[in-house]
Amino acid sequence: KIWIQSDGTEVGVANELVEAGVPQQDIVLGFKSPFKRQFTGYAHQ
Repeated sequence: KIWIQSDGTEVGVANELVEAGVPQQDIVLGFKSPFKRQFTGYAHQ
């Protein structure tokens, strides 16, 4: 899994990774609370 701890970019690091071919289920948005992660479409943990 790829954990993103912070994202201060305008486009979004996660979006760039998806465009590069990384599946959303392999990306964890670490800057979101565990509860909110389940609603993002990305990996929960």
